[in-house]
Amino acid sequence: MYKNSWVHYVTKIVVDVMFYGGIALCLLMPFLVTGSPRHTHGIISRLFPNNFYGFFHPFNLAMFLSGICAIYILWQFKKLFKTLLGGNPFVPENVTCFRKMAIACLLIAILFAVRIAFYFTFGSAGAVIIFAVATLFCLTLKDVFKQAVHYKEENDGVI
Repeated sequence: MYKNSWVHYVTKIVVDVMFYGGIALCLLMPFLVTGSPRHTHGIISRLFPNNFYGFFHPFNLAMFLSGICAIYILWQFKKLFKTLLGGNPFVPENVTCFRKMAIACLLIAILFAVRIAFYFTFGSAGAVIIFAVATLFCLTLKDVFKQAVHYKEENDGVI
């Protein structure tokens, strides 16, 4: 029987804090972001009053959508930790979790790539690279867990 380490519990607490903190930040973002005078030109500034323009600015909207994706990734982590702390991490549900995390990472990479098309920053370029690698990492772990689930079921006599 595998014994859970204190690291598992600390990591679960950190993921929980990040999950609920991310929800709070995404909910508060329209109130925290204000319009910037140097970005108040173009069609969007004519459609929205200046006090709401900051939130609807494409850069801020991309950050908001990537925040939603990050919350979704953390939610999938929470599901993974539930099975890990339960002592049975090699289940088909975790394969699905890794696939969903890969899709969310890919969406974040695409959002930042689109942002780069309008305004290049090294931070955005780094985010594209990091989340593209995270996508590949999640897909690789998905395949590893899928194979482990297969071996586990084979050894248990399910197949």
